[in-house]
Amino acid sequence: MPDKTILILGCGNMGGAMLAGWLAAGIDPARFTVVDPFLAEAPAGVRLLREVPPERFDFILLGVKPQSVDQAAAALSSVIDDSTILLSILAGTEIASLAARLPAAGPIVRVMPNLSAAIGKSPLGLFAHGLDDAAKVRLGALLAPLGTAEWLDSESQLDAVTALAGSGPAFVYRFIDALAAGGAELGLDAEQARRLAVAMVEGAARLAGSTDLAPGELARRVTSPGGTTAAGLAVLDADSALLELIAATLRAARDRGAAMAAEARR
Repeated sequence: MPDKTILILGCGNMGGAMLAGWLAAGIDPARFTVVDPFLAEAPAGVRLLREVPPERFDFILLGVKPQSVDQAAAALSSVIDDSTILLSILAGTEIASLAARLPAAGPIVRVMPNLSAAIGKSPLGLFAHGLDDAAKVRLGALLAPLGTAEWLDSESQLDAVTALAGSGPAFVYRFIDALAAGGAELGLDAEQARRLAVAMVEGAARLAGSTDLAPGELARRVTSPGGTTAAGLAVLDADSALLELIAATLRAARDRGAAMAAEARR
């Protein structure tokens, strides 16, 4: 990575999280050019521009809103060629839609990260077109500081990955909020309940990520027959209500991604 240049077109929450993860990993900030008309300032050493410069880049990260893809493609058309790897984090914008707008582009890779990229802990759903083995190695080196890559067999799976891994943190944060509110309802100070909920979820997630045991088995090991955990799980598990709620939540997010893809084709 030390000699590769990266253009980030659109550096909002997700692009900013990826940039933060790369910088935290020690990548030279001078390798990055951010083009964003609204960003007030960039991290120290990162070049911030308002328009795409007439230069060649090894990687271009497309981080604009999906509805701005036409303007972004027009801005990139004069600087992208088949030697550049184009990375898109646009939800619901298929590779065919990008290729139609950027016919001179070479490899196109759809990447679905989440905000945990900033701390190197993001799952990264990946699907590529035109990526040879050498380019895949270069891409792997670029993405390694951000988290764990999961290559997909078909592009259609990205809608499910977006729902689970991309949107999923928001669903977890809602659950943490609910845990904290429940603790406060039981008589705890609200801020103390929030701290306890956050620390509990962080610890549980770290343990789940550090063991080969399935989450269901971990839950079983926490649970003593007839004890407090069993009483709480009986509520969560009643009529499979939690499972059905989560499945419906993910379906809604997945279906919205599919609808956005249909809109981008038109």
